[in-house]
Amino acid sequence: MVKLYAERVSRVPPKWPPVEVVVPAPHPDAPEPGAKLGPHYSHCFGCGDEVEDGLRLQTEAGQDSTIVAQFTVTESHQGAPGLAHGGLLACAFDEALGSTVGQLLRRPAVTGRLETDFLRPVPVGSTLHIVGKLDGIAGRKVYASADGRLNAPDGPVALRARALFVIVDFSHFTTHGTADPRDVHPDVNP
Repeated sequence: MVKLYAERVSRVPPKWPPVEVVVPAPHPDAPEPGAKLGPHYSHCFGCGDEVEDGLRLQTEAGQDSTIVAQFTVTESHQGAPGLAHGGLLACAFDEALGSTVGQLLRRPAVTGRLETDFLRPVPVGSTLHIVGKLDGIAGRKVYASADGRLNAPDGPVALRARALFVIVDFSHFTTHGTADPRDVHPDVNP
């Protein structure tokens, strides 16, 4: 039997998070387990419902302070014939982990670093199930990680990701973007 590349390569992952952190409790207004979460912005490629070929990532609050997300890989998401594009899969993890940070901490944050390990091919037509969790916070830095499983919440792990997010003020979006903060997060009253 041929082993997958990830099974043949011996790699000890670096310490994560890489600094001393405090594991934060979810914000009192964080969604309850099972709550369906809509897009944070309708034109977001990752979760928006107004982007024709976007991921349309569906998220809900999971158990034990997690966010559960899923999307189905379509032909528009191909890199190699019949397989999801790696950058697009990284985008899905960026979106799922951003939702994890934003929903559980109820604070705006932006991606500072995203590291993705590709362990198995993700074919067109498959559904990727992603579970994101908070790993810790150090000042404005928030560390989060996720696993992505193929075709079922308990399916084989196809990807793993770790990310550093930086907490920002809502003015970040109005200074560097074009949106009213309420377009980015409807609960905001600037």
